[in-house]
Amino acid sequence: MQKIKLTFISILITLSFSFKAISKPVPVSFADLAEKLMPSVVNISTSTTVVTNANPLPFNFPPGSPFEDMFKEFGTPQERKSAALGSGFIIDEKGIIVTNNHVIQDADDIIVRVNGDQEFNAKVLGADPLMDIAVLQLETDEKFIPVEFGDSDKARIGDWVIAIGNPFGLGGTVTAGIISARNRSIGLSRYEDFIQTDASINSGNSGGPLFDMNGNVIGINTAILGRNGSIGIGFSIPSNSAQIVISQLIEFGETKRGWLGVRIQDVTKEIADVEKLDKPRGALVASVAENSPSEKAGIQAGDIILEFNGEKINQMKELPAIVARTEVGKDVKVKIWRDKKEITKNVILGRLETSDDFKISKNQENEEQKIEEVIESLKIAVRPLNKEDIKNRNLPNQTSGLVITKIAANSPLADSIQPSSIIIEAQKKKIRSVEDLREIINEVKNSNQKTVLLAIYNNQNQRRYIGVNLD
Repeated sequence: MQKIKLTFISILITLSFSFKAISKPVPVSFADLAEKLMPSVVNISTSTTVVTNANPLPFNFPPGSPFEDMFKEFGTPQERKSAALGSGFIIDEKGIIVTNNHVIQDADDIIVRVNGDQEFNAKVLGADPLMDIAVLQLETDEKFIPVEFGDSDKARIGDWVIAIGNPFGLGGTVTAGIISARNRSIGLSRYEDFIQTDASINSGNSGGPLFDMNGNVIGINTAILGRNGSIGIGFSIPSNSAQIVISQLIEFGETKRGWLGVRIQDVTKEIADVEKLDKPRGALVASVAENSPSEKAGIQAGDIILEFNGEKINQMKELPAIVARTEVGKDVKVKIWRDKKEITKNVILGRLETSDDFKISKNQENEEQKIEEVIESLKIAVRPLNKEDIKNRNLPNQTSGLVITKIAANSPLADSIQPSSIIIEAQKKKIRSVEDLREIINEVKNSNQKTVLLAIYNNQNQRRYIGVNLD
């Protein structure tokens, strides 16, 4: 019995030492670290001129009315100034600043506040909407205290981090938390591999740094979940991905991403079974662009890309990011699965930004923003909410919905809201497309309940609920 007790105590002591070996002490305070880093974090304010066609009349004419053409000329362009706030951080003593592209996009003036009291004008050295990164240069000869980038690949789930920024324009705010998850994709941009953190991040934190406990930047705070503020789910662009883009923006004023020239999709279990692949992995080539690097190398639709430039492709979404950060013109080995066997192709990468594929996709984006559709049951015309709307109206980054462009005089909404209001929910469900709204309205019309509950942002950006009778 005594031997059993001794053995048990020995096991407990061994486990205790093991847990201590793998755990790190909880910081007693973040004060020293925050004090060191605060001079390198800046507050950014921008102003943008927004032109709108305002209707001076307090009513709308029915479509086709003879008065519609008579009075349409009275809608004269009106200019107003739109202000926005954000954060950033200094990476060079000469005053080079990193922030988010959406913080400074289309800005007429950019004012950067350093140390809470010094203000400088800034110019844009380069911006990348695809990863939402911008680089600014302070217009001064003064010297500043820069911060260093850390290795975001070494950041682990559970590691302590601190965020410093300018939430709600308060400036110089420090919050602490841990890394909650890695490799998150939330549908905001083309290249997403976010670090998720529960350090409080709010409106105005965009572009600010996420620091590790060594005081190195491991992320650029970019997005949050939650319309009304932080709910402990914030997202940061990893520093390793960001540094490649930042270096290109500083050197060239633009990005130079690798281009493979394929459209890809996920490899499902069913596809893996048919192709006799050991498990679902890689990226299935759905089509190959004409005259692209892939076509010239002999890659075909139906191939499964398993490895690119020595990096294994476990999931389809990994390939675009790996290709984008690879040097343009590089001769790359690509391992593919074809006819139930692995073969290798040599591909000389092109440049995404000069490819026809890229120009077509940009044109498609622009066309999508112009699309206006009619919702017959509500007698309104709508278009999808876009990034410019979100910026100009200072809405949360993840807001989705439909902007109301026209309201007929006999619309059930005519007395409730004005054009330019935004429908964000119907029946408590998020609206991301016209199809979403139509589907929910049809469900309501086919049920015993004939009223649809809409959540909107009105012209003053106030969130409201409106009940609409569909009879």
